[in-house]
Amino acid sequence: MSDFLDILTHGRRLKAAVKELSINELEIVQRKLTKVIDDRREEEAELKQQEAEKQKKIQELRKAMDDAGIGVNDLVDGPLPNTKKQRKRAPKPPKYAIIGANGQRITWTGQGRMPNALKEALAQGDKLEKYLI
Repeated sequence: MSDFLDILTHGRRLKAAVKELSINELEIVQRKLTKVIDDRREEEAELKQQEAEKQKKIQELRKAMDDAGIGVNDLVDGPLPNTKKQRKRAPKPPKYAIIGANGQRITWTGQGRMPNALKEALAQGDKLEKYLI
């Protein structure tokens, strides 16, 4: 598709691509392309009209709501969607602990990357349960 578009939008490449076509065939292609363009213009005009009608209705509803003293919050039961503040979840307590090579205590919740000291201990044959807190 990209090659077709490149040829179609580049003057010299298009001329080279259609040089084998007769004038009659070129006129047929022109009519078909004109039809495609006209159809696309009609579709875009219809979409613009639909959007304009939608915006007009929205404005009418807003005016009617203002006149009646009704707000958006009055229409929705409970909080509005996406207005809830998301709380950060509390960090999980550590499940495993090991003393590292430099003597410091290293903890791990069991999620995410396993600490290297714990990996090395497991590689030497220790069981994970040995390091449960």
